[in-house]
Amino acid sequence: MKPPAGPEEARLPASDICAFASSCTMHGLGHVFGPGAPPARRGLWAAAVLLALATFLYQVAGRVHYYGEFHHETALEERESRRLTFPAVTLCNVNPLRRSRLTPNDLHWAGPALLGLEPAEHAAYLRALGRPPAPPGFMPSPTFDVARLYARAGHALEDMLLDCRYRGWPCGPENFTTIFTRMGQCYTFNSGADGAELLSTPKGGMGNGLEVMLDVQQEEYLPVWRDVEETPFEVGVRVQIHTQEEPPLIDQLGFGAAPGYQTFVSCQKQQLSFLPPPWGDCSSVSLDPDFEPEAPGPLGTPSPGLSPPYSLMGCRLACQSRYVARKCGCRMMHMPGSAPVCSPQQYKDCAHPALDALLRKDACRCPNPCASTRYAKELSMVRMPSRPAARYLARKHNRSEAYIAENVLVLDIFFEALNYETVEQKKAYEMSELLGDIGGQMGLFIGASLLTILEILDYLCEVFWDRVLGRRFWNRKRPQRPSSANLLQEGLGSHRTQVPHLGPGPRPPTPCSAVAKTLSASHRTCYLVTRL
Repeated sequence: MKPPAGPEEARLPASDICAFASSCTMHGLGHVFGPGAPPARRGLWAAAVLLALATFLYQVAGRVHYYGEFHHETALEERESRRLTFPAVTLCNVNPLRRSRLTPNDLHWAGPALLGLEPAEHAAYLRALGRPPAPPGFMPSPTFDVARLYARAGHALEDMLLDCRYRGWPCGPENFTTIFTRMGQCYTFNSGADGAELLSTPKGGMGNGLEVMLDVQQEEYLPVWRDVEETPFEVGVRVQIHTQEEPPLIDQLGFGAAPGYQTFVSCQKQQLSFLPPPWGDCSSVSLDPDFEPEAPGPLGTPSPGLSPPYSLMGCRLACQSRYVARKCGCRMMHMPGSAPVCSPQQYKDCAHPALDALLRKDACRCPNPCASTRYAKELSMVRMPSRPAARYLARKHNRSEAYIAENVLVLDIFFEALNYETVEQKKAYEMSELLGDIGGQMGLFIGASLLTILEILDYLCEVFWDRVLGRRFWNRKRPQRPSSANLLQEGLGSHRTQVPHLGPGPRPPTPCSAVAKTLSASHRTCYLVTRL
C-alpha cells in the first residue's frame, strides 16, 4: 500500500498567495505575505501598499476621464511659399436686371414676384422705363423661365468690363465664367471650370494680381417703384474672394466696391484644418442637394455621393435647395440640384418666404470642413478718376466726364505676400500620452509594469483552476502514466517490508531499493542510493 506523503514532501500549489508574493515583481507584496515577519511590520506594509494602490487608481481615473473628454488645441503657424494659386473672384452688379431689356411679357410674369408690381401698374412702370406701353391685344407667353430672364436681361460682362489685367497681362471676358447667384447673373474670374488651368502668382503686392475697370451702367438701373425686400438702393458691384471648390454666397459674404473709387484688396491665404468627432465637429462628406421624398433626412445631414468637395457654402446652398424643393417642389435659379426652376409665381408665393424662414431659424446644420482655405482681406480706397484721367477716359470710351465719375470703378486684388497662415486643430491628449502617464504612475506608486499585470493575470488563472475547477478535473484531462515519484515511493514501500538477515553467514545481496531523503530550506530533493 502507498503511504501518504509527508508535509515536507507536498508540493506548494501554484495558487498559493505566499508563493506568488515572493516571486511577484510588484513592490511590497513580499513584505505583506512573506513568512516570518512580525504582524505589526506586515500590517504597516499592507497599509502602505493599499495607500499607494489607491493613489495610483485615483491618478489613472483622472487621466482616463481627461482623455475621454477629447480635448483639442489650435496651432497657428506662418509658412513661406514660392508661388500661390490665385483665388476665384466673383463679381455681381447690384442691379439684377437692365431696364432696356425688360419687355411687357417680363413684367406680366416677373413683375409681381421680382419687382413688386401689380398688373394695373405695368403701363406706368413701362413709362418710367422709357418704354412704350404694351400694344393692344398683347398676349403673354404660355411659359416663362426665370433663369433665361436673368441671362437675357442681366448686365453683360462685355458691356461692363472696360479693362482687365492679370499680373500686367491683358485679360477679357473669356477669362470669366458666368454663374447665377441670388443677386442674379454674376461672373467668376479664375474659376477653374471645365478643367481650365488655375492661375498662380510668384510675387505679392500691387501689379501681381487682378486689376479690372468696370462700368456699372447706372442708366440701366431699374426705377425704385416701391420699397420691397429685393429692391437695391446702392450702386456698384459686390465682390467675393473664395476658393475654386467653394460656391459663392455673394449676397451674404460679398463686399462692395463703389463707382468713383479705386478699391485695393490685400489678401492673405489661410489654410484651416479641423478635427472630426469626437475631438471636433468637422465634416468632409458633401450634402446631396436633391430632396428624396421616399427617404427624407434632417436638413444639413451630409450624405455620400458623386458631388463636389465639401465646403461650408456648398452645404448651405444644398440645404437651402433641399428645403425649398420640399416646400415648393422646385428650386431657385442659383440653387444646385435637379429640381425644376421655380416659376415667378412660385418665387413670390413659396420660394422667397420659405428661404427667408429658413435663414431666420438657421435650420441648416453645416459643420466646418475638415480642410478649407479662406482669404483674409484688407480694403483701402482712393477717389478716381482725377480730372485729367476723367477727360482721357471720356475720350477713350466716348462718354462724358460726369458719366465716368458716376459709373467707373477700379478693383485691384493682390496677395500681400507669399507667406500664408495655417490654423490646425490637434489632439491635446493622445493615446500614447495616456499610456505613458499610466505607466509612470504605476512605476512611481506601486513599482509595477505591464509584465506585472501579466503575472497577476497568470496567478488569477492558477487560482481559478485550483480553487474553482479543482485539481481532480484537471488531472482527468491528462493521460495516466507512472511518475518517477510514484516509482520511488513504491520502492521505499517494498524495502520497508523486507525481513532483515539475522543468521550467521554471508549477507545476501540487497536489492537497489534504499532511498535517502535530504531536505533544504528552499526545496526538497530525493536521492536514490544503491547499496552494494
